[in-house]
Amino acid sequence: MILSGLKIREEIEKGNILIDPFDINRLNPNSYNLRLAGELLQYTDPVLDIKKANSYRMIPIPEEGLVLQPNTLYLGRTEEFTRTDHFVPMLEGRSSIGRLGLCIHITAGFGDVGFAGYWTLEIHAIAPIRIYPKIEICQIYYHTIEGNYTAYRSGKYQNNQGIQPSMSWKDFT
Repeated sequence: MILSGLKIREEIEKGNILIDPFDINRLNPNSYNLRLAGELLQYTDPVLDIKKANSYRMIPIPEEGLVLQPNTLYLGRTEEFTRTDHFVPMLEGRSSIGRLGLCIHITAGFGDVGFAGYWTLEIHAIAPIRIYPKIEICQIYYHTIEGNYTAYRSGKYQNNQGIQPSMSWKDFT
């Protein structure tokens, strides 16, 4: 089952969900709007390699905005740090953003129960689009979990502090 917005707020108050910072004005009927932090990561290698740490550059998003180009992968992160050991967090783009042709995740919209950190966003644009820091870019929602489980504790992405490039290369070491 998906938690309602009122249930999300109740679980935040009980300490079972953390969204930091939290703003009640971004709470929806069954989700919460997360914002885009003020920089992007762009890979600089002409061919990305799953077995190595690929090089990249950081791109600040100025207050006057940044135009994203089609056929380019950008990684961003949420402004908010989230954590829950009791629910399965899920991430989706906001329809207002999607209607402009901006995709905010390619495959990584599913979180693990126990994940704590900032969400890395896999951003690509269908057409050139100007974005701004701290826009409400996506929404998080929560599912209940049935049965016994082991909470996510991976060292790859847990408790991250910035945009996380792929660490798939660690699977080969």
